[in-house]
Amino acid sequence: MSAKKQNDREARQARERLRAYQARQAVHEHAKKRRVRDNVIAGIVVVVVLALAVVLQLTYFGAGPGKPVASHTSSSTPTPTPAATGSNQGDVPSKSLADGRTWNGTLTINGIPLGVSLDGAKAPQAVSSMISLTQKKFFDGTVCHRLTTGADFKVLQCGDPKGDGTGGPGYSFGPIENAPADGKYPTGTIAMARQSDNAYSNGSQFFIVYGDTTIPSDSAGGYTVIGKVTSGLDKLESAVTDKGVQGGGSDGKPVVAPKIDSFTLQ
Repeated sequence: MSAKKQNDREARQARERLRAYQARQAVHEHAKKRRVRDNVIAGIVVVVVLALAVVLQLTYFGAGPGKPVASHTSSSTPTPTPAATGSNQGDVPSKSLADGRTWNGTLTINGIPLGVSLDGAKAPQAVSSMISLTQKKFFDGTVCHRLTTGADFKVLQCGDPKGDGTGGPGYSFGPIENAPADGKYPTGTIAMARQSDNAYSNGSQFFIVYGDTTIPSDSAGGYTVIGKVTSGLDKLESAVTDKGVQGGGSDGKPVVAPKIDSFTLQ
């Protein structure tokens, strides 16, 4: 082979090696840029998820731990806000329905009958609402969406037809009635859940205290105590509350989903 042909061949091979190297570099640079882009996107997703988690926490569980609160929404009644404090919203049952007397009944959850007693004299407006809702079988088939398991904060929150802490009966009412001045809610207490700082945001959601609980008052006051569980609470504890919260936390959806089979008062 002549020297010229040998040089041409070597030059051609050099060019091919250069093109191959450049192609590998291009692939490497593309992969590098894609990794950077993916990392940026992943970071944005994490930030958005954390922000949503905070929003949901504030929406469903109030401004902080220790306050069983909930929004009340419907197609006909806007969500009450602190600006609406001081007036009922929607078609609220007359407080005369409670008739100033004690109402006894049975709240059955997951087949467990809980004896209950509601005080229509101390909480006439809230008890009247509960009477009206039970007569309409409003609670039947709904779930108790929230469980807390703190050392001094043990409640099971129920009464939301949506099952996520945002539902209600289509109305909201106040004022706060029969709230303990010291913020202490003894085992067995049944009380109304509401929005933080809004005395007129009571609806259908209520909470059952299954262990002595302390809930500090907010700017609106405490939480309306409507009555107490008189029997069956120990069975509810062993079957539901003792199983804890999903994910192992202390405030959230129960591991065992508690469903209200029926709620009757007389």
